[in-house]
Amino acid sequence: MKIASIESLFEENLKDLYDAEKQMVRALPKLAKAATFEDLTQVFLEHLAVTKTHVDRLEKVFELVSAKPKGKTCEGMKGLVAEGQEAIAQEGDDSLRDMMLIGAAKRVEHYEIAGYQAAILLAEALAYDEAADLLRQTLAEEEEADGILGGLCVQLTKTYALEPHPEADSNQKGRARDTTRTRTAGAR
Repeated sequence: MKIASIESLFEENLKDLYDAEKQMVRALPKLAKAATFEDLTQVFLEHLAVTKTHVDRLEKVFELVSAKPKGKTCEGMKGLVAEGQEAIAQEGDDSLRDMMLIGAAKRVEHYEIAGYQAAILLAEALAYDEAADLLRQTLAEEEEADGILGGLCVQLTKTYALEPHPEADSNQKGRARDTTRTRTAGAR
């Protein structure tokens, strides 16, 4: 497909975001089911509900710019979802797998944040003010989700560092605890 105008570029961005959000509607329940940390499960389920509003909001944006709400396969999200599936399939310590799930989800959030930022710039350039406002709402929600995931990861890593892990090398455990103490001491 040839991009002939800024309008068509904007529509292509919308289609990409639309498919990305729909892929996440399918992926988030699997992430929630795989998570063992109850707070993480809840965050995934809450973000699923928010993601469904993102799909609805994108449909409104399509309507505002007189375009059909359809997606084209978002290859970037497809790859990120595959990474999430790899994290789900991992065997071993539940906390480590939950941290992998968070990492996969944070990569998704960053991808979506970049996509929404680009779409907002295009909407503003085209003076699609109402569309830009709707896209900004979604961007704020994606940034909030990223922050929440980051906080959960910090919580999990601190807890993990303090727990005994007989299967891990004792030197690694000591380094993890020392690092935690150093960061805590340095923050005072």
